[in-house]
Amino acid sequence: MKFSVNWLREFVDLPKNAEEIAELLTRAGVETENIETRGAKMDKVIVSQVTASSRHPNADRLTVCEVDDGSGTKRQIVCGATNYKVGDKIPLALPGAKLPNGTEIRKSKLRGVESEGMLCSAIELGLGQDAAGLLILSPEAKIGASIDDLFPGDTILDVEITPNRGDLLSHFGLAREIAALTGKKLKLAPSEAKIDIKMSDVMISATHECPFFSARRIENVKVGPSPQWLRAKIESVGIRSINNVVDISNFVMLELGQPTHAFDAEKLKGGINVRLARDGEKFLALDGKTYSLGPNNLVVADQERAVGIAGVMGGEETGVTESTKSILLESAYFWPASVRRTARTLNLPSDASYRFERGVDSEMVLRASHRAIELIREIAGGTPAKEIEAAGEVPANPGDVSLSYEKCDRIVGIGIKPKTVDEILKGFGLEKTKSERKSKNETSIWKIPSYRRDLQRDVDLIEEVVRAFGVDKVPGTDRSRFTPSSAADHSHDLESAFRERLVAHGLSEARTSKLIRRSASAFSENAIELRNPLSEDHVALRPSLISGLLEVLERNVRAGAETVAIFEIGRAFIPPSGKEERHLGILLWGNLFRSRNWRSQTNRGLDLFDLKGALECVVPDLSFRPAKYPDLALAVDVWSGDRMVGFGGQLLATKSSAPGPALIAELHADLPLVVGESARKFRELDRYPSITRDIAMIVPEEISHAEILRAIQEPKEPLLESVALFDLFAGESAAGLGAARKSLAYRLTYRDRSRTLTSEEVSAVHAKIRERLQRDLGAELRE
Repeated sequence: MKFSVNWLREFVDLPKNAEEIAELLTRAGVETENIETRGAKMDKVIVSQVTASSRHPNADRLTVCEVDDGSGTKRQIVCGATNYKVGDKIPLALPGAKLPNGTEIRKSKLRGVESEGMLCSAIELGLGQDAAGLLILSPEAKIGASIDDLFPGDTILDVEITPNRGDLLSHFGLAREIAALTGKKLKLAPSEAKIDIKMSDVMISATHECPFFSARRIENVKVGPSPQWLRAKIESVGIRSINNVVDISNFVMLELGQPTHAFDAEKLKGGINVRLARDGEKFLALDGKTYSLGPNNLVVADQERAVGIAGVMGGEETGVTESTKSILLESAYFWPASVRRTARTLNLPSDASYRFERGVDSEMVLRASHRAIELIREIAGGTPAKEIEAAGEVPANPGDVSLSYEKCDRIVGIGIKPKTVDEILKGFGLEKTKSERKSKNETSIWKIPSYRRDLQRDVDLIEEVVRAFGVDKVPGTDRSRFTPSSAADHSHDLESAFRERLVAHGLSEARTSKLIRRSASAFSENAIELRNPLSEDHVALRPSLISGLLEVLERNVRAGAETVAIFEIGRAFIPPSGKEERHLGILLWGNLFRSRNWRSQTNRGLDLFDLKGALECVVPDLSFRPAKYPDLALAVDVWSGDRMVGFGGQLLATKSSAPGPALIAELHADLPLVVGESARKFRELDRYPSITRDIAMIVPEEISHAEILRAIQEPKEPLLESVALFDLFAGESAAGLGAARKSLAYRLTYRDRSRTLTSEEVSAVHAKIRERLQRDLGAELRE
């Protein structure tokens, strides 16, 4: 909500500048989001009056105005606005004026007609956000006077009010809060309504939704423009001026926080009844829209129809216009939940509903009515009735709250003297009714004011004490403790490591729904179905991640993607028990794009080896073993050491609509895939050189690379650092080797971290490995 600092100063002495006010409120839990400086500090912008207006001869949307600027000579102004009439007073920017938005005014010709200045809107002068038309000034404004005289400088605070602090949604309420925080006294307070209450023509049928309703008639009202001071106040906080009666109602709401509403009394049929709407009842609101109401919507009605949506908005048919002579002023207490429900159901928020939803001060209902009546009598010349008609009872004040001073000290963390606590709570409007001492513990009973229904427990009072005492005065206490890493921490770290490595390898992460369609795709057979699915696309729990990844593939292919490399880490639900398991799914499809080199001048398609390379990022001691799966044309089991952790392979062409082979893999991510991961440690750069030796061999085609590696590395030779395959001849390229034979070449690296190896030491170890290959695999070594 926006607050005018000038307006606040009428109620309480404020700190010197707006920044101090914002700091004070923010430290007390009332956050100030923005500070805005307003006011018309502009040279050569004056009050003018339109004396004549005619169509522009060369433009349909422009008019030519003759204005009086007080100099004795009429000026000709070309204008594009339509919201004015002859006799209106409007801000005029003379040639040489510079507006807040940077516009410099000078004499010019618009479509061949000379214009000697510019008539201004509120937004052009920085006085508001209304850009729909010219700023129409009060008839009382003096022609030729500087606009500075009408709009003195002001500072606007944009304050974020929490839902439990409805008492702060007014200038008086915020001033009362500032007075409590600074220890100062309020200058003004709303006077009590000393008037007789008449229980007659007002009836409440829905007493739960509306505990209390009052109405007072004012005769001989003269509806017209508001005086300048009233317009300036409501417009300073963003409320557009309409007429004096409506502006007074808005002014009282902004000043005291109690919404009121004025009906044209001559348009009402019979007495007022506050009731629930009939099912399907139509209502034409002040915003020009017709709403269909229901039994949960509270309305203010006469004997024939609804004339207002209670606490939200009045009706167009009974609204105050310039022809209104008699008004009925409503001031009521509506139950917050009822107003909130109606505003949300109809999608009709308003300034009134914003306050009623958060709870208004029950004791302010009649005071606000009295304040509005006095202003109407002063400004619009009305004659109010001697009695106010009312029905129901004002809700009782909140119950008393007991406070233990010992508990206050314990919760705050420091000792605060009971006298200080009492002064703070009295400053917030609470009244101490009783005090008693048991042993060393003193307890007091506090009466809660009507505007603070959020104070219900002793901890609420302690919070008020801390806000006023100052949180910054409470010393901090270091209570941190070391917490050892848990299994959940390790699991999270492992999952994050999976993601980082796969992304670094060029894959993109996908997130798919845990619910799948009834028409099961690959790897979705026997999925556990839901009893009450929300739609046909979400009827079963996924037993595998592959089905979701295939849908991602199909969407990307339709969008024109040439390569899809994706992964997902998520929960799968294993039938028939529905056991949850964390799985890792990978899908590769398309071409591998890379820079051309001497070995390959074209791009190649992704294959099983690319899938294996991606899995090596996350699975230590990885190996593939042949397998059979009904949905895979080329199937393998994925092993980590001596443990099977998943499966993979090339999908059958019938299982995907994507052209070309699709490679998939799915692993059980909850298994210990990163065996020995925690053992990885930093190692210094090697000080001593390595020695490399090559082994070239011819072996039968059925012997796999993994078998050759095991023969080389087991039993482990201490001096052997690494083994790498660097050459392979198989198939047609190895036709000269004999039937079903292939040639492989490996590079073995030897190193000792504590000394330089001799050639003799390396030769001895290398010979043992060569003998093992010949003995175990029948390899024919090539020299």
